[in-house]
Amino acid sequence: MNQRIQPSDLELAALISSKICHDVINPVGAIHNGLEILDEDNNEDAQRYALEMIRNVTAQASARLQFARFAYGAAGSAGSMIDLGMAAQVSQGFVGTGKHKLTWPNAAGTMTKDRVKLLLNLISASITALPRGGEITVSITGPLTNPAFCLTCRGTNARPPQYLVDFVAGTPPVIDSLTIQAYYTARLAATVGMKLEIAKEASDIVLRAHAHA
Repeated sequence: MNQRIQPSDLELAALISSKICHDVINPVGAIHNGLEILDEDNNEDAQRYALEMIRNVTAQASARLQFARFAYGAAGSAGSMIDLGMAAQVSQGFVGTGKHKLTWPNAAGTMTKDRVKLLLNLISASITALPRGGEITVSITGPLTNPAFCLTCRGTNARPPQYLVDFVAGTPPVIDSLTIQAYYTARLAATVGMKLEIAKEASDIVLRAHAHA
């Protein structure tokens, strides 16, 4: 991978595509394994287990693809507006019902596509801030035409989200498959004219995005 701080459009597309494939390959592989069990094992318990696994991982793969469509894809034509209720719904599916919990009260109204993409990428980054799980609370203040975002990450051993903290600090790492999501988040913020901040407040990690002063 070219180590320039600014990847070409082709490199960016390739890295984002690789990330999406990485996010869905495990659940898709699990679906395949479950189907093999159904084909090869007639035991009732094994069949029940395989069906339950297929249901769970199919829902997981679908949620991840839905999230990717909004967070990285076009999700409408250039300049389109995105419904925040739909954005909250796909984010809830992406975060899931495991060790992380997403709280996004009053998700109403519409916002420009790139601002919604920025917010969703900040939610994805917030998950990495809570390695042992916890709650992510989303708050949007100000008019939706010029909003400010605040994401509070609360949980055991909360830490600044990996790689994004480097871009915010102005010490960007090499752009590769591990850092591409953080780079893309920082680039989205620059595109919509918003400044990113990451702070530790007591035991919480807080991510903010707001218009440049």
